[in-house]
Amino acid sequence: MNADDNKIVKVVELDAPVSRVWRALTDAEEFGEWFRVKLDGPFEAGGQTTGKLTFPGYEHLPWVATVERMEHESLFSFRWHDYDESSDLDVTEQPTTLVEFRLEETAGGTRLTITESGFEALGDPRRLEALRSNTQGWNIQAKHIAEHVAA
Repeated sequence: MNADDNKIVKVVELDAPVSRVWRALTDAEEFGEWFRVKLDGPFEAGGQTTGKLTFPGYEHLPWVATVERMEHESLFSFRWHDYDESSDLDVTEQPTTLVEFRLEETAGGTRLTITESGFEALGDPRRLEALRSNTQGWNIQAKHIAEHVAA
């Protein structure tokens, strides 16, 4: 895991072909299984996806994301809103960060690089809290997707 002042980078080697990982990332129902979120609709470039987290302890948080790019079997990215529960702003009015999933074929399967950037939009001290929390979250989610695609 690499985290600088405004970016998290997590690289995970997956024991599955790129096509399998792509499906786990971009099929909203399958994404929901490993990410622990119940989404209201499919992922579409330029479209907004909403739902509710089902991850234990976070069930009260909404999911609001706008898909930026879907480059078949190579890049899936979305902007999602920071969930600062201490803010008076509705979640849809809170700043966003950019999440990118980059896929690369390897001899053993797929190298998945997860990058979350744009934390500077959150301001301090929220930026540091979100960086710390989301770094832990991506460590957990990397394990989830690895287990999901290997099953």
